[in-house]
Amino acid sequence: MIQSQVKLGWWIAGVVLILDQASKFAILATFDTYERLNLLPVFDLVLVFNTGAAFSFLAEFGGAQRWIFLAIALLAVVLIHRWLKDARPFVAISLGLILGGAIGNGIDRAWQGAVTDFLLVYYQDWYFPAFNLADCAITLGAIGMIIDAFQEFRRERTPT
Repeated sequence: MIQSQVKLGWWIAGVVLILDQASKFAILATFDTYERLNLLPVFDLVLVFNTGAAFSFLAEFGGAQRWIFLAIALLAVVLIHRWLKDARPFVAISLGLILGGAIGNGIDRAWQGAVTDFLLVYYQDWYFPAFNLADCAITLGAIGMIIDAFQEFRRERTPT
């Protein structure tokens, strides 16, 4: 059982990593920096680079953030791998999503010093910061972990 959850998590992470890196490669090969392609009235593809964390947090930190965030990603990989050993299947899937996203963005930081973002959602003058498939996977994994926490709370409160 333990091995299967670890395998499931790493399999999900591998799929996320392949999709993330392939999409970034395609964007990097096709777009110039800040070039935009409108696909829907509220959605564009655009090539931007984020040297910070979520929402460009610490982007102006002078370059040290590259190594700080890379170290955090490596630590996350180790901790998630250990966590997978005791995970239920739903949690293993959620952790696999987070793991794949962390590795995908970590590769970007190691390779080019910034994360490649290319998905842009907006409405009129409001813009959500550009993001990528790794960010989507991390977000979905985090939502899964929150759902599991609520389910665990309910399981603990339900008499058997």
